[in-house]
Amino acid sequence: MSTLALRSQRVVMPDGERAATLLLENGRISALLPHDADVAGAELLDVGTHAVLPGVIDPHVHINEPGRTDWEGFDTATRAALAGGLTSLVDMPLNSAPVTTSVANLEIKRAATQGQLHCNVGFWGGVVPGNAAEIEPLIAAGVLGFKAFLTHSGIDDFPNATEEDLRRVMPILARHKLPLLVHCELSEDNDEWKKNDHRSYPNYLASRPKKWEDEAIAMMIRLCEETGCWVHIVHLSSANSIAPIAAAKARGLPLTVETGQHYLYFNAEDIRDGQTQFKCAPPIREKANNDQLWAALQRGVIDFVATDHSPAPPDLKQMDSGDFTTAWGGIASLQFALPVLWTAARQRGASLNDLAKWLSENPAKLAGQHQHKGKIAVGFDADLLVLDPEKTFEVTADLIRHKHKVSPYICQELAGVVELTFLGGEQVYQRPNALRLNHGNFLTR
Repeated sequence: MSTLALRSQRVVMPDGERAATLLLENGRISALLPHDADVAGAELLDVGTHAVLPGVIDPHVHINEPGRTDWEGFDTATRAALAGGLTSLVDMPLNSAPVTTSVANLEIKRAATQGQLHCNVGFWGGVVPGNAAEIEPLIAAGVLGFKAFLTHSGIDDFPNATEEDLRRVMPILARHKLPLLVHCELSEDNDEWKKNDHRSYPNYLASRPKKWEDEAIAMMIRLCEETGCWVHIVHLSSANSIAPIAAAKARGLPLTVETGQHYLYFNAEDIRDGQTQFKCAPPIREKANNDQLWAALQRGVIDFVATDHSPAPPDLKQMDSGDFTTAWGGIASLQFALPVLWTAARQRGASLNDLAKWLSENPAKLAGQHQHKGKIAVGFDADLLVLDPEKTFEVTADLIRHKHKVSPYICQELAGVVELTFLGGEQVYQRPNALRLNHGNFLTR
């Protein structure tokens, strides 16, 4: 493989931005050189003032293949990833069918990826009632950790785990030093809200109160302390839980937290009735709440941001009826992970270094990739993106590479255009086209 010299006046490294030339050899960053270094013998690519960042790592994606490939699939998901500068994804154990709760089901999913991996992909295993005996075999088979729901997952074949179920599994994960990712809502059976206006967003928002999240997070902090198991709270939306999370971290508990781009970019006050493309669980809350999420992210209480890409066909999203009581709860956003966050972040004084930490360096730690992915450093994998951070664009349906053109980001003006994506030192995307496909690998710890 030939050596590529990638030169930029804005290379984003852990210690800050600087002008530099990166040598990319054999899939890795082999040297960090001065900007004007002599690179005779290498192919030189000078991207000028465009920024070079580590590839985005998204550890919270629902690809839905096999079984629900009409919702998404490895081909379209990983093509969309390249267009957004994402180089590694970790697929959730649902909404594929079968769900990834056994080694047999994991192998079915891996087989479904053949010829369709355009970026790197890893897998989370699932914790459901009765599958405690499958945990260590799934670890041996290479899953990166495990996911559990504390409320109905949306599909009956992935039932929620109880505290008793978690107590069986968490000591096993603690021994293996693997994370338990948890959807934290302790829900109550109450369909009274469905008797009200089906198109009302405030009605939907009120149906999933912060209390559900707060009580679930309190339980997981308690179990984390009792078992020593690494607990990762996914898609935090209730700002009420920031203080107990911060206190738990201050006590040294193995607790990490993510929030989603949609909780940082949108506010409940701006969502109109019938706009079911915004429906997700937990729901997008009010601006005062979301400002607190931003503050927690910026001071490190929230570790990173992940999309929770959860697409569905337009009919399941009830785009015609606008019925929040029956619409699928999930937001399609994978391709726009970086520009959505950057658009909101730069308005709050955040830097590209912050962006790299929130989208690459810290997600790499959760997925066990932090020794070789997630930052620009010698010896790390040459998974990179080239960004024009000042350029803006409007999200239109024809830009979307996801299977379905359903997204709350349509018509939004976003900042940050991904010009190039590199995977293992190979240029795999140049706006607006993929250049090299089937170049992804499975992620392992």
